[in-house]
Amino acid sequence: MSGGAPSSQMPLPWRVVVQRTVHLIDASPYIFRGYFSLPAMQAPDGRPVSAIYGFASFLLRYLKEEHPTHVGVCFDESLTTSFRNDIYPEYKAQRELPPPELVEQLAGCQELARALGLAVFVDSRYEADDLVGTLAHQLLSKGHRAVVVSSDKDLAQLVVPELEFFDFARGERYGEAGVVERFGVRPTQIRDYLGLAGDAVDNIPGVRGVGKKTAVALLGVFEDMDALYADLDGVADLDVRGARTLGAKLEASRDLAFLSRELATIATDAPATARLRELAWKGAHRMLVDPLFDMLGFDRIRERIPKWN
Repeated sequence: MSGGAPSSQMPLPWRVVVQRTVHLIDASPYIFRGYFSLPAMQAPDGRPVSAIYGFASFLLRYLKEEHPTHVGVCFDESLTTSFRNDIYPEYKAQRELPPPELVEQLAGCQELARALGLAVFVDSRYEADDLVGTLAHQLLSKGHRAVVVSSDKDLAQLVVPELEFFDFARGERYGEAGVVERFGVRPTQIRDYLGLAGDAVDNIPGVRGVGKKTAVALLGVFEDMDALYADLDGVADLDVRGARTLGAKLEASRDLAFLSRELATIATDAPATARLRELAWKGAHRMLVDPLFDMLGFDRIRERIPKWN
C-alpha cells in the first residue's frame, strides 16, 4: 500500500477564474427616449405601448451590435421612495411625475426584458444607478469587467480601468481619460463636483454661487471636497474667478455641500447580487416573447431578435 497522503487530503488544483465582461444597462433613459420620441402607439386592447416599443428597439439594437455575453438591466421603481428622500425630502421633488401613460408601461418594459432573456434588477428604495453600482462593485471585486450603459453623468463616477461608461445613444465610450475630457474632473471627483456645483435635474443644491466651471477649477487644485474644506483660507489665493469671496461662500454652504455629495454618491450596497449564471445572455425565450408581443401588437420587430434560447 502506498504511503502517500489519502486523496481527501490532496491539495486541490487552482481554480481558473474566467474574466467576463458584463453589460449593465440603466433602463430609464431609453424608456423615456422611446416614449417621448415615438408617436403614440397602442396595443390591440388600446393600452399605450410606445415606451415599450422604443425600449424594445433599443435593447434589440444593443444586443445585435454589441454581442454581449452577460447583461443586467436595472430599472427605477419610483421617483419618490428612494432612500435619498429620507436624507433630503426635496431630492427630485421639483420633477414632474411621468405621464400616467408612461408609468403604465414601466412594468411592461421589465416584462419585455425578461422575455428577451435578460436579467432584471429593480428595487423600491434604491435607484437604477445604485443597482448598477452595486452589481459593478461585486463583479470587479471578483476580477470581472463591466460596461455601464447610460446617458446619466452620475454613473461616470464608477469608471475605473476595468469599467467603461458607454453612452450608447451618442455612440460615445469613456474610460478615465474620457471622463476627464468630458467633465473636467476625474471619475473619483464626480461626486465632489456634484457636491459643489449641485445638479438641478435631481434637485441637488450644491454650494450657492459655485457653478460648474468653478467646481472644476477647485477640483483641479484640491483632491476632493475634504481637502478643499480643510484649507478654505487658501482659496482666496487661487486663480479662480471671485476667489476673494469664494471661501466665504463655501463656508456658508458647508453642510449643503457635504449633503449634496452624499446624495450624488452611487450606493454599492443595494439589495442586488451579481451571479454570472443569471447574467449570462443565452437568447430570447420564445414561449415568453410570442404571447407578449402578440398582446402588445408587436409583429415585425420580433424579426430583429438576434438570438433565441
